[in-house]
Amino acid sequence: MGIFDEIKKKLSHEFIDIIEWLDYSDDTIVHRFERYQNEIKNGAKLIVREGQTAVFINEGQLADVFKPGTYTLDTQNLPILSTLKGWKYGFNSPFKAEVYFVNTHLFTDEKWGTKNPITLSDDRFGLVEIRAFGTYAFKISDPGKFIIDIVGTDGNFTNFEINEHLKSLISTRFTDTVGEANLPIELYAANTTELSETCQEVMQPEFQSVGISLEKFFIENVSMPEELKKEIFEYSRIDKLDLDKLTKFKTAKAIEAAAANEGGTAGAGMGMGMGFVLAQQMGGMMNQGGTTQQQPMQQQNTPVPPPMPVQVQYYYAHNGQQTGPVSFDQLKALFASRTINKETLVWKQGMGNWTALQEVEELKSFLGGSTPPPLPGN
Repeated sequence: MGIFDEIKKKLSHEFIDIIEWLDYSDDTIVHRFERYQNEIKNGAKLIVREGQTAVFINEGQLADVFKPGTYTLDTQNLPILSTLKGWKYGFNSPFKAEVYFVNTHLFTDEKWGTKNPITLSDDRFGLVEIRAFGTYAFKISDPGKFIIDIVGTDGNFTNFEINEHLKSLISTRFTDTVGEANLPIELYAANTTELSETCQEVMQPEFQSVGISLEKFFIENVSMPEELKKEIFEYSRIDKLDLDKLTKFKTAKAIEAAAANEGGTAGAGMGMGMGFVLAQQMGGMMNQGGTTQQQPMQQQNTPVPPPMPVQVQYYYAHNGQQTGPVSFDQLKALFASRTINKETLVWKQGMGNWTALQEVEELKSFLGGSTPPPLPGN
């Protein structure tokens, strides 16, 4: 081999291009490889590292896509570009094409949140507002589609540019999902795992339509106004309590407090009450003794009260189960606390079937705005 052949061989190796991208940032998704007039020489080396994909674009059209590896660029490795260029017998001169390197590693800990409160309708509390926030992770699953649909001609596309679009998409789909879930308002915060999985499943097709895969989606917190929280906590306590036992307990505590206050009005009242009880007991003992002759006079002068009315007891349906019995006042308290509503089925002795509360005559007063019946004789 002559000296000129050696020089020619050396020069040919020096002119072979090396196309690669050394990514030193954590936020770059797409980087365009810059070449003078986008010219690439025949036989250039293409190096695609792990976590990257190289995409060739010819005059706005998607051409060849290369996964990690080292390639020598020729017509065999560029079948689509060769077709677009019309190279029937290969090429020996530099050619023009845009080369984009796409970062395909997982982008994690991306933040999302609802910009405005989400209004929901709850059966017990009416219209309520909630907010939510969390994190998500994504990666580029279809680099070619992502560049054509999202990146365009941007030479350095970062995750900041796509995050605003993704956050708007997440917020919209999250609102739709929680609205269709129709859960009791207090259960949203208690079921974030199940709700997160559902949201990811709903959002996945939207992400894939632009070449992105939603790998993780987490709801970290669902919040609501403080006054609504207090109302929910109070409702929860009432719902778990046996109202009859609660009434008896409070009565016992009131008697205990009154008895302890001996110097006050309540103590005096308690003493008078106990005196009346003792007097009645003593009177009964005397009547059983030697004063039988006075019994007819006492019976004639002392009015005898009528028997105490029997309090009506009601049963009601709650969560598909029969609950009760409860008194009229207890049933009214349950209605006021929204444990039951006008559609709740109730039953009492004498009724043939379970009937909606709003259809029971004496219970219509719960609904408000009821009209009393006409006076007798009118």
